[in-house]
Amino acid sequence: MVEHTRTLDLKIAFAIGLGTMIAAGIFSLSGTAVAAIGSSAVIAFVIAAIVAGITAAGYSEFASIYSENGGGYLFSSRTFENDTLVYAIGAMLFLGYTGTTAFYLATMDEWFFRFVLPEPLHVLPHGTTGVLAALLLGTLNARGTEESGTFQLLVTGAKVAVLFAFIGGALSFRGPSTAVGTFATNFSTDLVGIVTIAALAFITFFGFSAIAASAGEIIEPKRTVPRAIAASIITVTVLYALVIVAMVNSPVPAEVIAREGETAMGRVAAGFLGPIGRSLIVAGAIFSMVSASNASILAASGIGSLMGRQGQAPRPFSRIHPQYNTPFWSVATATGTIVLLIVTFIMLFPVEGGILPFQVTVPAPIVGSLTLTELGLTTLTGFATLNLLLPLSVVNLALIYSRRRYPDIKRGFRVPGVPVVPVVGILANLALIYNLPLKGVVVGVFLVGVLLVAYLAWGGAPAVDELFEQVVEPQPATTEGTGGGSDAEESEGDRYQVLVAVARPDRAARYIKLADTLGKLQHDDPHIRVLNVTQIPEQTPSEAVRETAEGRVTRIQELLSEQQLEADYTVEGHICQNIAFDILQTAREGDVDQILMGYPEEHTDVAETIEYKTPCGVMFVRGFTDETDTSVVNVGAGGGPHHKALLPMVEQLGRNGAELHVISVDPNGGGGRAESADATVAGLSDTPEVQVHNVQAPTVAEGLVETAASNGGILVIGATRTRRLRRWVFGSTPDRVIDLADGAGVPVIVYAGARGVQGPIEDYLYPIYRSLTGRQRTEASADGSSMEAD
Repeated sequence: MVEHTRTLDLKIAFAIGLGTMIAAGIFSLSGTAVAAIGSSAVIAFVIAAIVAGITAAGYSEFASIYSENGGGYLFSSRTFENDTLVYAIGAMLFLGYTGTTAFYLATMDEWFFRFVLPEPLHVLPHGTTGVLAALLLGTLNARGTEESGTFQLLVTGAKVAVLFAFIGGALSFRGPSTAVGTFATNFSTDLVGIVTIAALAFITFFGFSAIAASAGEIIEPKRTVPRAIAASIITVTVLYALVIVAMVNSPVPAEVIAREGETAMGRVAAGFLGPIGRSLIVAGAIFSMVSASNASILAASGIGSLMGRQGQAPRPFSRIHPQYNTPFWSVATATGTIVLLIVTFIMLFPVEGGILPFQVTVPAPIVGSLTLTELGLTTLTGFATLNLLLPLSVVNLALIYSRRRYPDIKRGFRVPGVPVVPVVGILANLALIYNLPLKGVVVGVFLVGVLLVAYLAWGGAPAVDELFEQVVEPQPATTEGTGGGSDAEESEGDRYQVLVAVARPDRAARYIKLADTLGKLQHDDPHIRVLNVTQIPEQTPSEAVRETAEGRVTRIQELLSEQQLEADYTVEGHICQNIAFDILQTAREGDVDQILMGYPEEHTDVAETIEYKTPCGVMFVRGFTDETDTSVVNVGAGGGPHHKALLPMVEQLGRNGAELHVISVDPNGGGGRAESADATVAGLSDTPEVQVHNVQAPTVAEGLVETAASNGGILVIGATRTRRLRRWVFGSTPDRVIDLADGAGVPVIVYAGARGVQGPIEDYLYPIYRSLTGRQRTEASADGSSMEAD
């Protein structure tokens, strides 16, 4: 197996933490903090940094043990055995990351409305630009566009430069000695205010978790992660203190700073540096919030993906998009949650105004009831911070428990003073929670409670690693002179891989030959992975079927050893409760390029599941004998995604010398619908010659099979798009083709391409579309053509 390559060094890891921390917190909370407690805002930020640092130390120790992506959710799942507790941590971190992103983008929205959007556009609801930015970032992340390490380093450098320009402007405006004197005379003794600001400011330091969450990509994580976390927290604390000094020395009156709130720093920059300085700060603030939001979306989607893999979120959350190589459903859910939070806190229930003409009151524990007409950015900050502080408290507890439960585990970094230091971290986190805005806490507790009840009602699902077991690892045939003798490790990597799922051992040889023949269309030396899955009945221990699974693999190897196969192949055996899941998961994890398996005879649900959810192209074959002859290829005319997906393979066969026949059937008996052959012929334009057969038959299936039998060779058709709604009534064209081909001795390949997210939607809408347009299409194709086999 190809070993994962770590690419992030210390400076990149440091930039990730620093860049994530320099975001909305410093650009929005600094004005609020100075307006409330003056120079004591520095104390508040230092308190927040110390609390974050204690938990960051715990993160560093765990990251030195589990050098993988996942952060606090991963650490909790590896420490505690209580699934409900682990789920609660995952759910809160997911809400914390999405809430943090919503806070960043809502703050960016305020800056847009204050400094960027022209006056006529101020009629838009507040939060509009935040929602648009969330959708844009979600789309980019779903498509695999993310900051590289070098880009993150450049971005962070630009952020720091902007802040130094702001700080330098203050020192130049007042003079260093005057600035220090003014700062020294503006401290507040409001302890409650200081702790309250510290609670709100904590969200600005949570960027340290981005370093731990990326531990799987960091070089020497056991050394690099602790150093990067410590360096980033110290650096940010110093920068925040200098920014507070600059804000205190602002020429803008305190009452104006209080009124400006989240955008006060832009107003102050204008006082120091004029319009150019203000533009610089505005650009830096918006860019910082967007880039930090991007990192938080990645973190949230990573949590969702891991929860899906461990059975604590819907299974699709863990699936990797076949084209973009991203956890698409997890990214989409994170993006949707961010949009919902912005709409709720900023659009529907802001502090002032809102687009709803009425009040909404909900029951709330302790306080009796809660009016949602005044939520706003501060409440959103409290909501996000709550869902970060509670999991961090559990991580501190997990550190104590881990030391006792796993005393001998190797730890690259050890937090000093355990259990005292983690206990202090827990108490500090709880103290900050006590000083968060009440509405944010109530909303956060309510949503976590709803998610917890939903999880308990659902019961979760088995973890991916628990669903199937590899009882026989991939191994080549043991006989000399066969093509299966190359090492399995050398078969992976960049080579073209075909996964051959075999239920009946006697068919393995012919499937390998066919897979090798078709695989060589894409690569000179493809690797064939032969997989046999033995199903485990529910409530049955795996040991009960292990011997059966091993025996099947042995039987396959014995039969293959009797063949003179030139293909490079390995054979492996799994046991699983769900055969389709096993095949799909093996294909996903192995980065398989093609799946080949028999057309369903009894268990049609297995093939249908694979057809709908395949991460790559899948070929369902039927009727192939020991000798694989692809010198003559018949393909049914048609259209649709599956039909288009098979044309490159047919075209490559034609370029390699195969004789190609396109069969266009006019179903005069009503068994199907006519389709033009033009699109199919156009898709085979690079082949030397294509013969088109316009035939009439009672059904499309009869026309395809009869013509293919007359021409000789194999028949290739696309999987149906209408199976979901039609299979219970009278079956599909591929089903009828298979039945007829068995009697005519025609080998058939039914091809299904990877459909992506839009596939299931099209499957349901397409039959309606065909029904509505049926008459027009029939009249337009009266010149004689074939029904789309797809």
